[in-house]
Parts: sequence; structure tokens; C-alpha cells
Amino acid sequence: MFAWRRTAVRKRVVVNLADKAFRGILWAKRGPLLVLRDAELLEAGRPPQQVDGEVVIERAKVQFTQVLAGGGS
Repeated sequence: MFAWRRTAVRKRVVVNLADKAFRGILWAKRGPLLVLRDAELLEAGRPPQQVDGEVVIERAKVQFTQVLAGGGS
């Protein structure tokens, strides 16, 4: 296992999809899935919306992920 693969885990990130994004703490990478906690849904033209529970995203649908400065948990 390569160390760089875990560098974003437990950091605050923005996961960008084709039509929306999620901002939260990247809690885990489980095979083809990313798990975010303390997440917000970000959509163009709308204020951020808090999401209850965990958000599970298929990695294949992710366009890119941003690790936010000072993004510790």
C-alpha cells in the first residue's frame, strides 16, 4: 500500500462530481467508495445544505477531489 493513497483521509475535502460537489471530512476509502462525514451538498446557485449521516460516493463518478488548506478534522 502506498502512503500517498491515505494522505487525504481524515482531512476536509471537496469531492467534485459532474453536477454537484460535497464538502466534508473524508472519513474512509473502501474499495470503490469514498465515505464523507460532516458533509455539505454544494450546488450552483444554492447555499450549502448540511447532509445528515454519512455520504457514500462511487469513486468512478468523482471528477476531482480538493484537499482544503487547514483541512484537518
